[in-house]
Amino acid sequence: MTSPALRNPYLNDSINTASPGRLLVMLYDRLVLDVAQGEEALLAGDRTTGSDRLQHAQEIIIELRSTLDMSVWSGAAGLAALYAYWLTELIGANVSGDAARARLVREQIEPVRDAWREAAAQPATAG
Repeated sequence: MTSPALRNPYLNDSINTASPGRLLVMLYDRLVLDVAQGEEALLAGDRTTGSDRLQHAQEIIIELRSTLDMSVWSGAAGLAALYAYWLTELIGANVSGDAARARLVREQIEPVRDAWREAAAQPATAG
């Protein structure tokens, strides 16, 4: 199966040329989208689509957690714990088909995504 990014040259170029901060925001944007789509599918009674979207969201969280450098930022441990909590909740939402549980996770992810977006938009400062 070909990745959607590989099928869309513009998206592929956007990913390849994005700054690390922009890539992080792109992952968060997709994470929010997947959780929202999973939530909507579960509300509509479509467990298959809901499960697919929530599983993709889980994969994104695992990727975010695996790239978190605990030695660079004092807040990394807290963010890692938040990732673990979101992952646990999304797994639970998926297993139980609980759209409300997915919604609560989405509502927690959105402000974190927005904070990363704001941070990525700040000009880099010389250290």
